[in-house]
Amino acid sequence: MVAAASAGLLLSACASAPSGPVPPPPPLKAPLDASYDWHVLLLAPFGSVLKDVPLPLHEVLLFRDEEESRPAADDAECFAIDGALPRFVDQALDEYLLCFRHDRLSRIVAAVRLPAPKAATDFTDACGLWLKNAAVAAAAAAQTTTGAAPTAAPATDASCAGKDADIGFSAGLEVDPDGADALLSIKLEASYR
Repeated sequence: MVAAASAGLLLSACASAPSGPVPPPPPLKAPLDASYDWHVLLLAPFGSVLKDVPLPLHEVLLFRDEEESRPAADDAECFAIDGALPRFVDQALDEYLLCFRHDRLSRIVAAVRLPAPKAATDFTDACGLWLKNAAVAAAAAAQTTTGAAPTAAPATDASCAGKDADIGFSAGLEVDPDGADALLSIKLEASYR
């Protein structure tokens, strides 16, 4: 009797199983490579003294239009690196400047050209990573001091900003008028200035 009941359960289980091969699960999105994290741009820590930066540098003069506003307190001197630059968002950098205020590193400015067809996706993915890292850092800091975890601010289609520990980041994406490519620019600033 028990054998007959077991056989009945086994047959009903077989009858409910789908026929044919089981489709594979949808592929997972490949993780972003390390170049998508803006931390790769930190070739020297903020606060480093200009003469102690172990990179060959040359000063860059920045010109601004008269109508472009510039804060009076922004007296930073900027330098470019003579040599290899890090890859950012899986591309070679087009611009990379280390800016020093009172001879201490206070700002990093970088820009990279992205192919237009995937520029928006790359920017959105990178921004998501930056905001996630910032939220994790903020949550860890908040739990240490107050016990509560803050939330990250959402990004827009063309800009992304946040703060990760003592470093503020702001990035933007501008598509060229001809639509062939886009420029992703990012500015990192020490928040303790």
